[in-house]
Amino acid sequence: MPENLIINFTPTGMIPTKAMTSHVPVTVDEIVEDVRKACAIGITMVHLHARDEETGEPTYNKDLYGDIIKGIREFAPELIICVSLSGRNFKELEQRADPLFLEGDLKPDMGSLTLSSLNFNQTASMNAPSMVQDLARVMKERGIVPELEAFDSGMINYAHYLKTKGLLDPPFYFNLLLGNIACAQATLLHAGMMINELPGDSQWSLAGIGSAQLKMNSVAIAMGGGVRVGIEDNIWFDSQRTRLASNQDLLERIHVIAKANERDIMPASELRGKLNLKPGNGRYGR
Repeated sequence: MPENLIINFTPTGMIPTKAMTSHVPVTVDEIVEDVRKACAIGITMVHLHARDEETGEPTYNKDLYGDIIKGIREFAPELIICVSLSGRNFKELEQRADPLFLEGDLKPDMGSLTLSSLNFNQTASMNAPSMVQDLARVMKERGIVPELEAFDSGMINYAHYLKTKGLLDPPFYFNLLLGNIACAQATLLHAGMMINELPGDSQWSLAGIGSAQLKMNSVAIAMGGGVRVGIEDNIWFDSQRTRLASNQDLLERIHVIAKANERDIMPASELRGKLNLKPGNGRYGR
C-alpha cells in the first residue's frame, strides 16, 4: 500500500492581505475557524503565522500564538502544530523565539527553521548562521521539533552540518520549497536532487511558490512524499489567475489528487509516532 500522505496546512503566511484576497485568515478567530474547516476535510499538521489583530501585520507575540493554539486544541487536541519563527520581519533572537516559550496545552510541537538566508521577490529572509544555530538550540532545550525549511540543496547540506554539531536530532521533518525566484526552481531535477540529499530518517513535503504549488504538490503525491499547501504560498486556484482560492478549495483539490493516487491522509497520530513527538491530548513536543 502507498505511504499515507502528510498534509501540512499553511493558512495565512506573512504576505497575503485582505486587499489581495478576502479568503486569507488574519485574526485569531479567522485562523482558528479555517483550521477547524481544514480538520474536517483532513490534514496532518498546521504551520501557523500570527498577525496583529489591529494592523494585520505579522507578529512574533507568543500571547497571540497562544490564543490561536488554544482555539485549535479545543477541537483538535492531537493535531501537530508548528509556529513560524520567520526572519523576514524580525531580527532579534528574543523576538523570533518568543512563541517557543509557550507552556502546557499551548506548547507548540514544532517551530519553523529556515536553514539559511534567502531573497524573495521583494524582501529578504535573514537567517545568519548564529541565528539558525541559536533557534535550533532553543528548540532542542524546549523539546520542540524543528520544521526544517530548505529552499535549495545548500540548505539541506547545512542541516547535515547542524546534525554533526548536535543541534539537530533524528527523526527529521523537511519542507522543500521550490519555485522562489532566487532559489531552487519547481522542476523534477531540482526536487529530485533535494530529496536525494536528505539525511536518513527524514519525512518530507514539497511546497511550490505561487503557481508552482499545484505542480509540486502533485509531484509529491505521485512520488510518495507529503505536501505543504495553503494560501501562505499561493492565493490563486488556477494558473490563469481568474479565481482566488480559499484554503478549503486548495485542500479539497489535494484530497482529489490523493484519492486518484490511492493515498490516504496521514493522521496526526501517525506522524507523531514517526517524529517521536508526544501523543497530543495535553502532551506536546518531543
